[in-house]
Amino acid sequence: MDILKNKEKSCGVVVVKKGKVLLIKHNKGHYGFPKGHMEENETEIETAIREVKEETNIDVKVDEDKRYEISYYKDNGNLKTVIYFIGYPTNDDIEPQHSEISEVFWVDIDKVEDYLGFHNILELWNNKIIKDIKNN
Repeated sequence: MDILKNKEKSCGVVVVKKGKVLLIKHNKGHYGFPKGHMEENETEIETAIREVKEETNIDVKVDEDKRYEISYYKDNGNLKTVIYFIGYPTNDDIEPQHSEISEVFWVDIDKVEDYLGFHNILELWNNKIIKDIKNN
């Protein structure tokens, strides 16, 4: 019997602009960075760019060298892997995807951790992503 059930993969972008980071608030109430499931024949970067556009209406230029990965088991037993990139907006026309997202907003880089509720993304933010943003 296979111990692992299905695997899922999502990709997203930590969008940065002038000391601020773009956050989304899901309709379910938690906050995070724009991300979503990969579609067939998409690359990680294509998925990340598409998902940011779908969820926020923001177009991004992604730094392919700034790639981060977390994995965890969901309640249904699936192993979920999430890939994040750092990216920069090329437009300012925020419009939330209302079917999934209740808010899209910019937060000061030093306040982002106040919004992140899940341990794995908070740890990734504090130990890697924020350091790379501030060193850039």
